[in-house]
Amino acid sequence: MSNNTTSKLSFLDRFLTLWIFAAMAIGVGIGYLFPQLSATLSKISIGTTSIPLAIGLIVMMYPPFAKVDYKKLGKVFKNKKAIITSIIASWFVGPICMFVLSVIFLRDYPHYMVGLIIIGISTCVAMVVMWNSLAGGDGEFAAVVIAINALFQVFFYSVYMYLFVTILPNLIGLNGAEVSVSMKEVASSVATYLGIPFIAGILTRVILEKKKGETWYKEVFVPKISPLALIALLFTIILMFSLKGSYIVAIPMDVVRIAIPMVLYFLIVFSIMFFICYKMGFNYKKTVSISMIASSNNFELAIAVAVGVFGIESQEAFTAVIGPLIEVPVMIGLVNVALYWGRKHFSYSKDENI
Repeated sequence: MSNNTTSKLSFLDRFLTLWIFAAMAIGVGIGYLFPQLSATLSKISIGTTSIPLAIGLIVMMYPPFAKVDYKKLGKVFKNKKAIITSIIASWFVGPICMFVLSVIFLRDYPHYMVGLIIIGISTCVAMVVMWNSLAGGDGEFAAVVIAINALFQVFFYSVYMYLFVTILPNLIGLNGAEVSVSMKEVASSVATYLGIPFIAGILTRVILEKKKGETWYKEVFVPKISPLALIALLFTIILMFSLKGSYIVAIPMDVVRIAIPMVLYFLIVFSIMFFICYKMGFNYKKTVSISMIASSNNFELAIAVAVGVFGIESQEAFTAVIGPLIEVPVMIGLVNVALYWGRKHFSYSKDENI
């Protein structure tokens, strides 16, 4: 990142990694010291959807979606090569990698193994908007791919659940799990965490650009709403860590046991896709978007499915909740890796349109 770009970053942006680790520590502290508060927060829900968590995620994703120039989406669809590459990465490379790592590291802990597999097939359609934005990815391209992934989840998630959780473990001599996930469950999660901020972002852009003009929208409105994403991200992290703070302190080795294959998954998938996209000749923005989307996971959906199928107190649900607690710091690290590789291999800074 150029010095000019760095100087333009806000105080919140410049020390984002520090704030995130502080938020994680605060969340764990709240969950451990005030378990009654965490229990109360976990009960504020509709079905398996946590209302406080949903609010945090929706507010977090609204600014990135409001920044997307939807008039350019037509051009994105013309780049079929990039879209197909992203779909293959998200629906084949990612799930298969997570399945293999789950079997290698957690075959003696079948409940944790199943929980991790569920995370692996829950392709990210939500929080990746934030990672993509922080890493300077292609916002318009990411919006299109995320929408495609959302549709894939609605129609094929239950098939993937049956294949990866029941069929494949049995084929290699492990105990699979009989699961049943309806399209309604998946569609509900996608609509809540993706649909609301997506529609809000479109309406905001269309209405305000028409009333105030494109220049005002980009130079006045967008800078005002941008901090909301980072503030909401910190709120969401505190909330997630507080809900399982007591468990994290009580059984830290189980957290480590789950964390090892997860960290490897993020690093392997991101690195593989970044290298492949670089070799395929994609520019930095496309490369980082494809890599971020492929290596991220839809933990909201994974948690909802694990809780709905196996129960809130299950080890599968515990694994699903631990997932984003590991994903957040790792993905922040990968944002910095992406920016470094961008500067090294693409002569990239966020001010450049490459």
